Amino acid sequence: MISRIGQVMLYVNNQEEAVEFWSKKLGFTVVADENSHGMRWIEIASAEGAETSLILHNKETVAQMSPVVNLGTPSLMFVTENADKLYKEFTNKNITVGDIIDMPSGKVFNFADNEGNYFAVMEK
Repeated sequence: MISRIGQVMLYVNNQEEAVEFWSKKLGFTVVADENSHGMRWIEIASAEGAETSLILHNKETVAQMSPVVNLGTPSLMFVTENADKLYKEFTNKNITVGDIIDMPSGKVFNFADNEGNYFAVMEK
């Protein structure tokens, strides 16, 4: 039985730039930086002890090792307690953001990473 999502794999063109974006702009922490069998993966998390983390894989390496893997960016929904505050922080850090939308479940907005991949944030 599956009990939770442990890690989400993001396939990126430049791992160093991706780490820079997620850590410097969003405040994520590098949990691990591993290199084995010609493949490097970097685990990042939003907070120490977070139940879910992101693994940054080099897109080109994964394509060579596993050509059948879908390298598209998954639709990720992050959660915040204050969408307005986070939106302002992202804007001040020159992160590309969409409009804040009031949904029945709460405020939502999207943002783009350094490679133009979009993710969403929902206020809970």
